[in-house]
Amino acid sequence: MRAVCSVLLVLSLLAAGCGGPTAIQAGPKVRIAIGGQAQLVYLPVTLAHQLGHFGEEGLDAELQDFPGGAKALEALFGGSADVVSGFFDHTVQMAAEGRPLQSFVAMLRYPGLALIVSPSAPGKPIEKIADLAGRNVGVSSPGSSTHLMVNHLLVKAGLKPTDVSAIGIGMAAGAVAAMEAGKVDAAVMAEPAISQLRARRGELRVLAHTQSMAGVKDVYGVTTYPAAVLYSQTPWVEKNQLLASRLARAMRRTLAWIQEHSADDIAAKMPANLRGPDLKLYIAALAASKDMYSPDGVLEHEAAEAVVRVLGETMENVRKQAPDVKRCYTNQFVN
Repeated sequence: MRAVCSVLLVLSLLAAGCGGPTAIQAGPKVRIAIGGQAQLVYLPVTLAHQLGHFGEEGLDAELQDFPGGAKALEALFGGSADVVSGFFDHTVQMAAEGRPLQSFVAMLRYPGLALIVSPSAPGKPIEKIADLAGRNVGVSSPGSSTHLMVNHLLVKAGLKPTDVSAIGIGMAAGAVAAMEAGKVDAAVMAEPAISQLRARRGELRVLAHTQSMAGVKDVYGVTTYPAAVLYSQTPWVEKNQLLASRLARAMRRTLAWIQEHSADDIAAKMPANLRGPDLKLYIAALAASKDMYSPDGVLEHEAAEAVVRVLGETMENVRKQAPDVKRCYTNQFVN
């Protein structure tokens, strides 16, 4: 009997060892707050979950959806989330306030945002950014990265951030509805909401965009600009390096999977409620956006420095504190 038990024990250990990553049972729970799950800029996190990459890395990932990056950040500081899938801007902004955050996976090399004129905007036509003076401009939520982009563009056009009224409209169906109804005169939008609005209202006037290298160069003066990342409070990253490493590995595998598969393949893996009612439109938006995804999760230092420069234009504390951007990110886990 003892011999039989020994054989069974050995066989069970061999089975566990031969199973590879897929044999790993879900382990510690990690709560990830996403600043707008339906946006394609945050697609890699949901896709990693759908592909089973978090579970294969021994993680029980809980995805939480929020209407914007600022709300996701609130969840992190409030203790209801461990990690944020949000824009890199917030790590620099919080560093200037003495609340250190650290990014450890860069999902995008282009932010994928566009400042678009509402097809229902009343009054004088809006043909350039300077024409936004005195108008309502939609952002995902006040203080979010979409708001920071608007501020930067206003300064470039010779205006002040206070020359417009920033209104939170979300980034998904709410943004499309607000633009159609003329609730805002223009808005920063992302895919697939842009394609959804275009399908309903025809060609749109784009005042500025960061959906390609050329667009990023025009807006920010660099060829790549950090956008959607995974970040957490720096003490959490330092204390939970194994968890951060597993998250980074799951995300890097997912980013590689995106590079190797078509928009149709990616769409097929996404939840139906995030794809929207028009699958063909969603696939087209994905195909047009694939180039914005990072192939390896690495954040370039020159691009990180550009964020400090851009935020310093409109945020006095960033300008005065001049935070050390090297403390705002690490590539050690994706490498």
